[in-house]
Amino acid sequence: MSVLARLRPIVYYPYMASIAGKKRGGATYYYLVESARVGGKPRIVSQEYLGTAEELAAAMRGGGLGLPDRTQHRDFGAVAATWGLLEDLGVAGIIDEVAGARRSDAGASTGTYLVLAALNRLADPCSKRRFADWWAKTAAPRFTRVPASVLDHRRFWDAMHAVTMEQLAEISRRIALRVVAMFGLDCSSVALDMTNFATFIDTGKGKAPIAQRGKAKQQRSDLRLIGLGLVVTRDGGIPLAWHAYPGDKPDVTQFPAMVDQLRGQYEAICAAAATVPAADMTVVFDAGQNSEANFAHLAGTNLHYIGSVPASDCPDLTALPASARTVVDEQRFGGLTVYDTRRVVYGAERRTILTHSPELHQSQARGFDGTTLAKAGRKLGELAATLARGKTRRPREKVEAEITAITHKPWVRRVITWQLSGDKPRDMRLAWGIDPGARAALEEELFGKHVLITSHDAWPATEVIAGYRSQSETEFSFRQLKDPHAVSFSPMHHWTEHNIRVHVFTCVLALQLAHLIRLKARRAGLDLSVRELLGELTAIGETVLLYQAERGRPRAHRILTSTTPAQDKLSEIFGLARYAPRR
Repeated sequence: MSVLARLRPIVYYPYMASIAGKKRGGATYYYLVESARVGGKPRIVSQEYLGTAEELAAAMRGGGLGLPDRTQHRDFGAVAATWGLLEDLGVAGIIDEVAGARRSDAGASTGTYLVLAALNRLADPCSKRRFADWWAKTAAPRFTRVPASVLDHRRFWDAMHAVTMEQLAEISRRIALRVVAMFGLDCSSVALDMTNFATFIDTGKGKAPIAQRGKAKQQRSDLRLIGLGLVVTRDGGIPLAWHAYPGDKPDVTQFPAMVDQLRGQYEAICAAAATVPAADMTVVFDAGQNSEANFAHLAGTNLHYIGSVPASDCPDLTALPASARTVVDEQRFGGLTVYDTRRVVYGAERRTILTHSPELHQSQARGFDGTTLAKAGRKLGELAATLARGKTRRPREKVEAEITAITHKPWVRRVITWQLSGDKPRDMRLAWGIDPGARAALEEELFGKHVLITSHDAWPATEVIAGYRSQSETEFSFRQLKDPHAVSFSPMHHWTEHNIRVHVFTCVLALQLAHLIRLKARRAGLDLSVRELLGELTAIGETVLLYQAERGRPRAHRILTSTTPAQDKLSEIFGLARYAPRR
């Protein structure tokens, strides 16, 4: 085969130029749009503003403003929607009321700096050093009256230092109360969960004891971790309470503090809203928070709960035949079946519900065979081939340790069998296989099954199951905080305990705003994810047309543009017209 024949063929995608009109209000604005195929899909690769029909006609006749000398595009939709929500909630005012008056040399109040930090976390996460540059590229300086010149990173640090930890707790409580009242949130059922975040704080820096090495949920055990507990509403996943703690502390040890904080906050919400007593609250949590001490502590609060127990810890339930379970609610949960009973769990008799989901069953079977089992089998095969070539110098105990590490997962250990023969390195041989009977027994016993426990003896099983599934709202919140593009915990360039905790506060505030935006859009008929909503809002831009006069500063003419019905709808939902440039 010739060299030319071996070269990968190059496919050229020619640019297509067209004139597109974008409606805004009662006017249509025209752009020269160039499109091309990117990754096999048509995409707009550039657009240049031409003007309205009247402006184009005037330019052709030699009159009117004509074509601009240059144009600028600034982000508008996402920052305007978030700023509007912050103003409606009065967050900056809450912070200033608690933290006190602004410094005389500050360009803005403490509350303003902290809400701007949260806004950036949501819209386009960056460091405080880059904040002023990012801010200048948005339309926000125009409608917030906060110029980029007062947004030096040291001003943010001053604002962070101006808030004590006691004040931060009070600020968080007041914001939660304002959110609940303004949006009419149902707080009778909340979900609690915990995670940790990796930082890049140097090991030798001792000013941040909250950052410690522990069991990393992002698989970065080489980095110092910060733990975060969240309590979110079942409806909308709105954070109500948060608790930051050292990353080397197990989640289960933080449960009492979270429950106490939650109860105090919920009692304040109930008192302010004159609603149901706090005892009617239901806390939902996963098996990671289970311990006899935690259940005893929970009982002392008189709060209801819905939790879970690992199915593998309940062999008497998982061994029951399928005929013992009944379909619970086909319309809501499809083919989900349950077995409702009582058993002793963590030192007391509790209502216990075994559930089996056909969808989860199939998903676990595919994942186990296609990923977990396949990965272990591939590693065992490679080790067996190495031993067969006599190429190892490791003693038998080291080889056995490697096999144990490969098969350390309980389900893998149940299914894979192996034998290692020979004592000397050159004589060792590995034989392994998958036991079909053990594999079938594992699937029958555990796949698709959950065991729920609850203090709600009178609730129908459907409500218990629905309540437990609200745990996914907390898990979604944690995934959102680990999204580097929106509502992100990172980058986190703070090295002291105090600033780290204030940074966590701004991240949780950004998460509250993101989920309130999602809730507000959903109530108006647009059911989109946070990422989708921010994408649509970001696409609502502000175009600045600059006309250079013979002398002096150029004349600026500003217009807003949106290209889809969803963007027009979002502009209406979030009242973006109040921040639109004046014509």
